[in-house]
Amino acid sequence: MASLNNSSNFLDDKKKLTPRRDVPSYPKYHLSQETVEALRHPTFDVWQWETNEMLSCLEHMYNDLDLVKGFNMNPITLKSWLLCIHDNYQVNPFHNFRHCFCVTQMMYSMICLCSLQEIFTQVDILILMTAAVCHDLQHPGYNNTYQINARTELAVRYNDISPLENHHCAVAFQIFSQPDCNIFSTFDAEAFKQIRQGIITLILATDMARHGEILDSFKHKVDRFDFSDEEHVTCLKMVLIKCCDISNEVRPMEVAEPWVDCLLEEYFMQSDREKAESLPVAPFMDREKVTKPTAQIGFIKFVLIPMFETVMKLFPQIDKVMIQPLRESRDRYEELKQIDDAMREVRYICVCVCVFDCFL
Repeated sequence: MASLNNSSNFLDDKKKLTPRRDVPSYPKYHLSQETVEALRHPTFDVWQWETNEMLSCLEHMYNDLDLVKGFNMNPITLKSWLLCIHDNYQVNPFHNFRHCFCVTQMMYSMICLCSLQEIFTQVDILILMTAAVCHDLQHPGYNNTYQINARTELAVRYNDISPLENHHCAVAFQIFSQPDCNIFSTFDAEAFKQIRQGIITLILATDMARHGEILDSFKHKVDRFDFSDEEHVTCLKMVLIKCCDISNEVRPMEVAEPWVDCLLEEYFMQSDREKAESLPVAPFMDREKVTKPTAQIGFIKFVLIPMFETVMKLFPQIDKVMIQPLRESRDRYEELKQIDDAMREVRYICVCVCVFDCFL
């Protein structure tokens, strides 16, 4: 049986939850008008930026959406919070601070593209953005399946129910409990309770084990969607954060493809560990069974496109800029798979010829 402490040493690093008092702010990066405009689109290249630049971009998003002035946030508190957020993302191949930035930038671009500020309350916008920022805090690089099968501290603590997502929520609100990082300090108790519940609901929705349940619920609502119905709006927000969380293939190929490499690297690290610990290994995470095309084709066809097409029923403007890139990505990976299959067949024929020659 795996130790309860497997993959849980990250829980012991309490100092990261405390704001860095010796570094009250990060070096301010001046955003050019070109960058400001590019940030509003799904085509934004998330690979170009250093940490302080990404932090400045996040700060800009909160200001541009009028969340800072509108809710009377202390700008220094916002900076301290963002720094603490950065410090609580692990150095994983995929689930790292750049992924946090990527997901939040996609949320920002969807808010802009779909004119969500005309539909949602500003509190809803705050919840969407903040949930995106916090959604993978302290992710250890090993998924829920590993946590549960290895009986890690997280799995035991959360009774095998979305252990990672529950932990992300807990860390987020441990950070908010620090006065220097509490961007919600101007809200009264009832408003904070609403925001807290909203953020928790969205982060828990990012557990892919709940994908079918959440998408089915949204499909049942979408044809008679009522923006005045709180249950409908909550379901839409859950789907929006899910879209943003797994939206890499919406981006241009040169931006999206490196993320596939990062994800596969993290998958292979997990599957290698699972083999070493005699735990079950998912075929899509096994370096001996999966290729980049096989990893992506099914995911794009059966997860991404159906979800984005359902969202398109409410926001037809995403068709050209989000769904069309997904279709193009699917087609490209299918072509790559055909090439891989042809090369594999050629190699097989060559081996057969060599074996035949040995008997002559």
